[in-house]
Amino acid sequence: MDRISTDILVSGGGVAGLTAAAAFASAGFSVICADPAPPVTERDAAGADQRTTAFLQPSIPVLEAAGLWARLEPHAAPLQIMRIIDAGGPVAEPRIIKDFDAADISDQPFGWNLPNWLLRREMVARLAELPGVTFLPGVATTTLFTREGEALVTLSDGRRVAARLVVAADGRNSPMRQAAGIPVKTIRYGQKALAFATTHPIPHGNVSTEIHRSGGPFTLVPLPDRDGRPSSAVVWMEKGHEVARLAALPVAEFEAAMNERSCGILGPLTLMSERTVWPIISQIAARMAGERLALIAEAAHVVPPIGAQGLNMSLADLRALIDLATAPPADLGSRAMLDAYHRRRHLEVQARVTGIDALNRASMLAAPALRDFRAAGLNALYSLAPVRKTLMRVGLGVR
Repeated sequence: MDRISTDILVSGGGVAGLTAAAAFASAGFSVICADPAPPVTERDAAGADQRTTAFLQPSIPVLEAAGLWARLEPHAAPLQIMRIIDAGGPVAEPRIIKDFDAADISDQPFGWNLPNWLLRREMVARLAELPGVTFLPGVATTTLFTREGEALVTLSDGRRVAARLVVAADGRNSPMRQAAGIPVKTIRYGQKALAFATTHPIPHGNVSTEIHRSGGPFTLVPLPDRDGRPSSAVVWMEKGHEVARLAALPVAEFEAAMNERSCGILGPLTLMSERTVWPIISQIAARMAGERLALIAEAAHVVPPIGAQGLNMSLADLRALIDLATAPPADLGSRAMLDAYHRRRHLEVQARVTGIDALNRASMLAAPALRDFRAAGLNALYSLAPVRKTLMRVGLGVR
């Protein structure tokens, strides 16, 4: 049985795992990144991830250090304004519209938005440039055995990897987390999300729009123009049975439903991609680390897609982990390093999971009186400038 040695094994080749592999390799570590599913890197290919990711300001230095931002920036749509619309009245139409403008707190946009399939394309290309990385698409991590000095991981192709540190970026059902016996607390909402791409006649103006009625937000996120027309990615959260119904509708009926739900904000929306369905949960691991193991991204925490928090929490994990791994490098994967990582991240992660859980529950409200209360709360928070600016800074993760 072949045995390979490396500084770091990254389990998982999604956006977080690919970023971690590039970041650690750029910092001078040898890295193996394994993922059971080869990445889909073409927009119209079967299985392409039609969701988008907004990289908020604090995440950009992580991408720059990993050598990724120079590749991503030319494709990125800036997010200057986050628009919150309450459409919870008797008729599905906007009754409160509030714009949260990044100019109130910064000379930069809140962040930059990119399609997930494109992120995978550019990140895989970056790994190919780095001499210290071995990328193993189509290969899963199957077992984990740790001792004080190293971790031993068996791969699905039969090889074994000896690593000083295993970084679990292998999703909400993380095999590495389960192998380490780290429990999780999961909150289920009976919700799912539909993700798809659209075009529309009215330009989005780099405004990300969340429309709240019931069931969850309907979010329009700016994309670059598509075939000469303005384009937005949509994440439509609803009760699970309603998402199943919507996903099965013929295109014409689905477009009628999504145009009613979008309140015509950008004019008639035209469906331009497959509809993909994603389950919505909140989840947090009891610990961010185990022996020779660090959890990042959805292996450590899962939140509903509200306020562009999910992947930016993941990159905050990675930033903390790299800071600790490089000071001093000799302590890579040690108990002291991983205990420090848990202390640095866990309380903040708990606070964000709790806050996003509350926002999601508010967005799901169905009773008219409770929706009126939600609208009044939005009005009140927005009208107090210091409160509004504080909320924006908290959302960005800056002081």
